[in-house]
Amino acid sequence: MALRFDYLEPRTVQEAIALLSRYGGTAKVIAGGTDLLNAIRSKLLAPEHVVDIGSIPGLDSLTYDDHGTLSIGALATLRAVETSPQVKKYHTVISQAAGQIGSVAIRNVGTIAGNLCHASPAADMAPSLLALGAKAKIVGPAGERTVALDDFFAGPGRTVLASDEMLVEIQVPAMPPQTNAVYLKHAIRGAADLSIVGVAVMASLENGCCRNVRIALGAAAPTPMRAQSSESVLEGKKLDHSLIENAGRAASDECRPITDVRASADYRREMVGVLTRWAIKRAFGENEQASNVATAMM
Repeated sequence: MALRFDYLEPRTVQEAIALLSRYGGTAKVIAGGTDLLNAIRSKLLAPEHVVDIGSIPGLDSLTYDDHGTLSIGALATLRAVETSPQVKKYHTVISQAAGQIGSVAIRNVGTIAGNLCHASPAADMAPSLLALGAKAKIVGPAGERTVALDDFFAGPGRTVLASDEMLVEIQVPAMPPQTNAVYLKHAIRGAADLSIVGVAVMASLENGCCRNVRIALGAAAPTPMRAQSSESVLEGKKLDHSLIENAGRAASDECRPITDVRASADYRREMVGVLTRWAIKRAFGENEQASNVATAMM
């Protein structure tokens, strides 16, 4: 079946916003297109206008500022993030998560911003970025606004973006000193498949106590979510086996998974607990101070 829509190619962000304002809800932004074109082919979406932002200069940026904040432009590809030496060094978990999406061919085209804007509950980039406290820089007719990624997702396939707005940049703060993060993905065919469950954990250990704890879940609720109850179990407490068990149980209790063709809700809930425990051990195990403790608990 032929795909029928008006193809529009703005040269600036302002031109793109003007087109989105003119055509309202009948237009969709395309960057890499790996999600949008599949949705159109599957008849999940039927836009009358497609606004291709691929020719806008500067949107493929991947930069660090003097404070260690990482800025990921809307056209930065998954592969660029996966292979960036700076991202590997300073935000390893983001590189790790990007490498678990599809094939290299997909990652060469797909973008980080597109993965977020598609707003799948199973979006692989969302948990790690949520755990790191990332923000979304949004541009519209009224100017710029910044939204914490915690507040970006409005439901399956929905974000807080208005029909005349676009995501132009993802801003990721520097990780606190001596802090590690890990993303674990459970899927039938690994990177080639959608997540059954994804868990990201960021944490550090200070004098045996858990600090800077942030835990995020994918494919475990209508939107990617923070596991705040699980975070509270760990924060400020002495690390031991029972604490990790309790944190995994808390994450399992607060998630809200569905049953679909890939897994039942009960299975997902169980795997949230399992992966949360594993991710906590991995995050602390990469901390030199915690390595002996975590290894003993493995």
